Amino acid sequence: MKIVMLERSSVGPDVSVDCIKELGELTIYQNTVTTDEIKERVREADIVIANKSPLNEETLGEASNVKLICELATGYDNCDLSYCRSRGITVTNVVDYSTAMVAQHTFTLALVLSQKLFYYDDYVKSGKYSAQDRFSNFEVPFYEMDGKVWGIAGMGNIGRRVAKIAESFGCKIIFHSITGKSTCTDYEQVDKDTLLRESDYLSLHCPLSELSRGFINADALKKMKKTAILINVARGAVVDNGALYEALEEGEIQAAGLDVLEKEPLEPSNPLSMLKDSSRLIITPHLAWASVEARTRCVEGVYQNIQAFLRGEKRNVVNPDSCLFR
Repeated sequence: MKIVMLERSSVGPDVSVDCIKELGELTIYQNTVTTDEIKERVREADIVIANKSPLNEETLGEASNVKLICELATGYDNCDLSYCRSRGITVTNVVDYSTAMVAQHTFTLALVLSQKLFYYDDYVKSGKYSAQDRFSNFEVPFYEMDGKVWGIAGMGNIGRRVAKIAESFGCKIIFHSITGKSTCTDYEQVDKDTLLRESDYLSLHCPLSELSRGFINADALKKMKKTAILINVARGAVVDNGALYEALEEGEIQAAGLDVLEKEPLEPSNPLSMLKDSSRLIITPHLAWASVEARTRCVEGVYQNIQAFLRGEKRNVVNPDSCLFR
């Protein structure tokens, strides 16, 4: 069985992938970017392990042996599921491996922004604190989470974990189901306008789909509280980056914490790259999922998916009728 891993670097050199060698003849590429690279590297493969590399008719058309695609991630918007179904190619992903870390990062961003920690850390390190004659400084106001409304878009595994943590901070939880199909009854489900209007903190945990692309746009941002903090740890295109820049510049919302962007890595042409004030905007480089523990679980998940496939069992098989963008 010939196994090709197209993006070894996506899990980092500190996490071993040696377990996958037990399952077949493994060829590893640190990164695969161009269409021509993908076509050539998967040509003889039986199993393809990928993360962001586009897998579609153009890249897989000459790879007649491919039977299984394993996403080294939860998302699979790089994969044309309709084409794979027409070819009889099984597509699997790894679920719930990063839930704990993404939830943790959500609150890291929210707390740093809401408590103005960058400002006060700089205040101390700049020498201003040492030069003052009183024990404290709180000239930039900050507020408690207790009693605030935490809104969530996307009440899956991560959304539920975030809701539970927010509850422990004393927040009231509301959520909006973008598909309208959520069966969650633990928290109050609201329409989009209510979510935008009432949330003091709004965190996004939805997959990218035709329904969620541009979910937070200029119109949505105008409906939010001026004191609201927006957190996006979902997919970059769920938020219109240009509209968010304008909203932050105009003071339409208080602040935003982003781990994902419309195009990654951050391009100089993205207007958010011009906003250097970390009290209003924090951007991390798509790392919310990437603790050592989470990356280790991700590799183990791929290993188990291949193992199950070779036994003729279905494990984490992606629904071919998914509405995710391809």
